[in-house]
Amino acid sequence: MSNFSNSNETTNNSIHIGPPQGSGHGRKIVLGFSGGLDTSFCVKYLSEDLGYEVHSIIVNTGGFTKEELEATKAHAYALGVKSHTTIDAVKIYYERIIKFLVFGNVLKNNTYPLSVSAERLIQALHIADHVKELNADAVAHGSTGAGNDQVRFDMIFHIIIPGIPILTPIRDLRLSREQSIAYLKEKGVDMDFEKAAYSINKGLWGTSVGGKETLNSKGVLPEDAWPTQVTKTGSEEVKLHFHKGELKGVNEQHFTHPYEAVQHLQSIAGPYGIGRDIHVGDTIIGIKGRVGFEAAAPMVIIKAHHALEKHVLTKWQLVHKDQLAQFYGTWLHEGQILDPVMRDIEAFFTSTQQQVTGDVFIQLNPYYFQVVGIESPYDLMNSRFGKYGEMNTGWTGEDVRGFSKIFGNQTSIYFNVLDEVKEKSV
Repeated sequence: MSNFSNSNETTNNSIHIGPPQGSGHGRKIVLGFSGGLDTSFCVKYLSEDLGYEVHSIIVNTGGFTKEELEATKAHAYALGVKSHTTIDAVKIYYERIIKFLVFGNVLKNNTYPLSVSAERLIQALHIADHVKELNADAVAHGSTGAGNDQVRFDMIFHIIIPGIPILTPIRDLRLSREQSIAYLKEKGVDMDFEKAAYSINKGLWGTSVGGKETLNSKGVLPEDAWPTQVTKTGSEEVKLHFHKGELKGVNEQHFTHPYEAVQHLQSIAGPYGIGRDIHVGDTIIGIKGRVGFEAAAPMVIIKAHHALEKHVLTKWQLVHKDQLAQFYGTWLHEGQILDPVMRDIEAFFTSTQQQVTGDVFIQLNPYYFQVVGIESPYDLMNSRFGKYGEMNTGWTGEDVRGFSKIFGNQTSIYFNVLDEVKEKSV
């Protein structure tokens, strides 16, 4: 007998959800599946309690090995899904989103590289496509009612597959992790529930880590909660080669596709514990939240790319990029990847990258890194035109005298007029 009843009252472990048990009646439902606690609960609840024919889909955005994907597939079938589909979306994830996060040097609140925000959108788009392919009657995801993912998934589904019912058992039942674990144990599900104490989302652009320490305004994650352990000591210098804004090489190794360079850099920088932090941000639904994350490669790439840009772009290119990047990151974070304005900003970002080519030298150390410098044929910091603070070859002192007078002319007029008005009023 399940602890999840259809009564209108919630007592002890009894929890009410809108649709009565058995409401699926064998209809097809597509479930976005990760193999974790929440989506495992969804399979059991949707199939055994609601009677749906569950078709699970996992969209790999770079967070799973082949072995893990095979294990997830086996787990899905053991839970009772009718079919399970694995989508390799790493390349399209990079080309559709990550490339532009690099071009914009996007860090939410100057901290977070949008690791989960970005991948959820690609996952939602693929899940929606799968619903259309199977001609499914409904779609489901395992988001809670407290975070951003519920909005991202729901919004994409409303746009791409309008009219398709969206089921969200974890949100609708208001389940705690402890309740989900108790339900699955009651159903005889065998999985690592200790691991489920932390919610870990791993992808090409970083890994988020949520646990009891991030539920309050104070607290740090214990060392063993981080998926990548610190195993490197000392320091190491790496050379990152960018071509038109994209990372194409690490040290002397060049890659067919930039996402491969990202993965390779992660394998080098990750064991230093670089890119660990806790992000405090505003959710789409208006509450603040904390989440831990590790993103060695993304943080190194963004800082290296930005350093190169500061050498090869003009002042106003940098200024307008910064302004647009802030909006782009916020709008992406809030799930608005399909808004046409995003294509307009991406076109501007792409235009700015034509001379963002060269090498950036990074020193890696345990828990931190620093940019050593850059080399680029497009470097505007060129001694032929002068050395900052020392000498110049492009103008004379008299040129600067005249420029300074003209450059401040309108402000000078403003203060002169202000003084005249004050004198007349005396």
